[in-house]
Amino acid sequence: MDIQDVHKNTKLLVDGTPYNVEEAEFMKPGKGRAIYRLRLRNLLNGTIADRTYHSGDKVDEAHTTSQEEQYLYKEGEQYVFMNTETFEQHLIDEAQLENKTGFLKEGMIVTILMMGDKPIDITLPIFVELKVVESETTTKTATITPQTKSATLETGYNIEVPPFVKEGDIIKVDTRSGTYVERVGTRK
Repeated sequence: MDIQDVHKNTKLLVDGTPYNVEEAEFMKPGKGRAIYRLRLRNLLNGTIADRTYHSGDKVDEAHTTSQEEQYLYKEGEQYVFMNTETFEQHLIDEAQLENKTGFLKEGMIVTILMMGDKPIDITLPIFVELKVVESETTTKTATITPQTKSATLETGYNIEVPPFVKEGDIIKVDTRSGTYVERVGTRK
């Protein structure tokens, strides 16, 4: 594949290792060949690498497939997912999932990116509903700026929420930014 066809979220093989393009920057100097600067995230261990290419360079595209799987449970440092059609189970290391573990709830359906028969990444739903298990108490004070407080969700993820959210509430969270969206309901 030509370097000019590479864009954000393209999957590349660099030295036999799959990478996701996190950022792709194009620069055209006054003279000489165009420069492509890529920020790559290793899909096996999550490390970040910066690479520079010139126009005309060729790169290897990682041939991947995706399939929907159900998150079952955590076993040590690995998370267990099951293909809902074949019932085949896949283990993914916690390091590969990075900050996505704070949004994984048992029974949740996610999209798993596969390279051959090895899972290399997951895509979460954009919004998830999680229960608040612990939250700070707040005092009402007249302020101009909006107030927030810290809360812990059922997955162990800490998030900033408005003062009216209390323990037992179900809230909607944006998995892309890790931020509070709205309160969906309360459960006792």
